[in-house]
Amino acid sequence: MKALIAGAGRLGTQIAQVLAAARNDVTLVDIDENRIAELEGRLPVRLVEGDACEPDLLEHSGARTTDLVIATTGNDEDNLVISLLAKRQFAVPRVAARVNDAENTWLFDRHWGVDTAVPAATPLISLIEEATGATDTVALLRLSKAGVDVIETAITPQSRAAGRTLADITLPAGTVIATVIREGQPTVPNPEMRLQPGDELLVVSHAATEQEIHAAFQ
Repeated sequence: MKALIAGAGRLGTQIAQVLAAARNDVTLVDIDENRIAELEGRLPVRLVEGDACEPDLLEHSGARTTDLVIATTGNDEDNLVISLLAKRQFAVPRVAARVNDAENTWLFDRHWGVDTAVPAATPLISLIEEATGATDTVALLRLSKAGVDVIETAITPQSRAAGRTLADITLPAGTVIATVIREGQPTVPNPEMRLQPGDELLVVSHAATEQEIHAAFQ
């Protein structure tokens, strides 16, 4: 699957990392050149600097051949423009857009090219189905096309994984750690990374259950 994400804030970056970990072709666009420079080498995605509200920029970023566009900027007006262009000009099959101001939710519908409206506090996209789970280990996302689950788990002071490196953690077969979110910033994991209380992990698995993932870290 090819995905184009507009907005490289926390939500956009997190979704890009998860989709890339599930072996999707991901392009992440942001108007802030400093943000793009900051992410260089940290994410296994194509990074593009520019205004996703501009049709030429969207075309340059691959909108004509993408399967999914996700508008996750902090501006509702921009997200609507991006969605409308994606659907009407580039005929993108699936378009999701972040709603920053709940009062604007009514605008985020098919008239503006939006297939799925994403509440600001809920990182969902149209290919990802929300699921519920344990209090501290929630199956956040289900990648229906990729056939994998993405499960979130948190490291607490009581977790036996706290203080251990990722190389020390035995994961179920077919499972990889997509990203470690520390102090609000997603980080590309490496075997030497030492887990700390407060870390949040997004784990991608083809077969493991929430309970198995929880057990590996708790």
